[in-house]
Amino acid sequence: MLSSLNADDETWSPSSTAPPTAKTPPPPPPKTADPRRAHAQAIKTLTTDRSVFNNLITLYSKANPSHALRLFRHHVPSPNVVSWTALISAFSLSSLSLLHFVSMLRHPTLPNHRTLSVLFKSCASLPSLSFGLQLHALSLKISLSTHPFTASALVNLYSKTHLPDHAMKVFDDIPERDEVCYAAIVVGLAQNSRSVEALSYFSGMRKCGVGSTMYSVSGALRAAAGLAALEQCRIIHGHAVVTGFDSNVIVGTALVDGYGKCGLVTEAQGVFDELRPEISVIGWNAMMAGFAQQGDWNSVVELFGEMENTGLKPDEYSFLAILSSFHNAGFAGEAEQWLSRMRVDYGLEPSLEHYTCLVGAMGRAGRLEDGERIAMTMPFEPDAPVWRALLSSCAQHGNVEMAWTMAKRLLRFDPCDDSAYVIVANAFAGAGRWDEVKEVRKLMKDGRVRKKGGRSWIEVQGQVHVFLAADRRHEKTEEIYAKLAELIQEIGKLGYVPRWEEMLHEVGEREKQEALMYHSEKLALAFGLVSGAAPPGKPLRIVKNLRICRDCHEAFKYISRVVEREIIVRDVNRYHRFLDGSCNCKDFW
Repeated sequence: MLSSLNADDETWSPSSTAPPTAKTPPPPPPKTADPRRAHAQAIKTLTTDRSVFNNLITLYSKANPSHALRLFRHHVPSPNVVSWTALISAFSLSSLSLLHFVSMLRHPTLPNHRTLSVLFKSCASLPSLSFGLQLHALSLKISLSTHPFTASALVNLYSKTHLPDHAMKVFDDIPERDEVCYAAIVVGLAQNSRSVEALSYFSGMRKCGVGSTMYSVSGALRAAAGLAALEQCRIIHGHAVVTGFDSNVIVGTALVDGYGKCGLVTEAQGVFDELRPEISVIGWNAMMAGFAQQGDWNSVVELFGEMENTGLKPDEYSFLAILSSFHNAGFAGEAEQWLSRMRVDYGLEPSLEHYTCLVGAMGRAGRLEDGERIAMTMPFEPDAPVWRALLSSCAQHGNVEMAWTMAKRLLRFDPCDDSAYVIVANAFAGAGRWDEVKEVRKLMKDGRVRKKGGRSWIEVQGQVHVFLAADRRHEKTEEIYAKLAELIQEIGKLGYVPRWEEMLHEVGEREKQEALMYHSEKLALAFGLVSGAAPPGKPLRIVKNLRICRDCHEAFKYISRVVEREIIVRDVNRYHRFLDGSCNCKDFW
């Protein structure tokens, strides 16, 4: 941002030794010039014009910041705010920028909007929230907090430090918002998993007539991907085509990621193929991750080989996609081999996430003891996801004793983790050990732990409809419940039997059936059918914030036969494709 500073950016302040004179300064050195050549020319002409040295500082900052500092100290005897800003910008990625700012205040010279924007960027990259808060207070005192330059950088700081509410407050106070301001808030909210708000701001930007940038479009796509909101992805894709951003690599990579996370790997592949000659390793990883979510390890490994043939070097995320695909496919041996290859053949050290994939693959394959051994001997302290993966595997394979051990380890991280209680209680219920189920219920009650509420959503004509369990707030509630009752009756004729073990307590059969019947994903599915969420022949798509329960999983397999439609559910773990009475997860997730 400060690389464009020139003589026209000079700002006189009371701290300057003299106001700007009418004398025409010599032209600033070209931005692409070798700093040393430009510096030599300034020495030969004996120039004392401060704007020339300000530009030289900026030029040196790109090649050698230490030269910029030497020039500042020896050739700018009376630095003004532009001089100081150029110096601060030279060290924007280090804490030295903050020290130079303190020196600037001691001269004293007050910052302008460009100075503050660079400093907020420094605080975000370090990170240094405490210094950023003090800068925010200063910007309020000198009435610069709502300037688009300052505010955009401040929004970015609060987003990077995981304070999205603060970022929104700063944005909402900006009187005149430009495309940079909107890009900052959309990207920031998307990065903080505040997808609904990010899409709302993007929509507001378009309504206000503010132009898009590649960052606002890619940020909106990231938000849509977080919700698996397919229609939103398509709408934003259309906007990208109209604005000409569809050929941009950053936007294209976001499209690949968005379609992949919505489960449309064919569409993701189409975008990827168009940009393949220009796309970076990030785009390749996004494409591989899309296949990995489906457990399509063949496509992931094939893409990995193609990426290497183009000369791109795989990184840790490339291997994470491969290991995730083997995890979802349940191929423990292959996951073990690729983890070894990552270290031996590519010189990359696996992270905790890579080991978590391996442990999950071991568990899925029924190698529970091997999974536990890896968790105990890997070069990282096992975290909650590791023990949760083993807990789920133990419950799936009916090893209730080991499941209880894994649940206890998981609860050491968070005694209020409802998933630990729920999974192990379901394991005990599946084994008919109701005394242990009661014990788990008592532990939950004593610890005041409540089961996290499930939410499911489905998109209809670009609008997202959210459902809770036993939800009756929707305007089509009567139609939804009638359709659901009809579906339950029809699948009962085909052999569907409710999975009572999903209930954490012993109640009457009627109460159990009603409780299971009105789960949020079933309500979302019924709404999708009565509202025509997808035309005939197209799959119904549902997203859930938790793991889909076994009863809903079983019911959806039967419902796919009744309605003769493909039903796709993306839960917190993976994609489930229900078609003609079966699921691609092979009943393991």
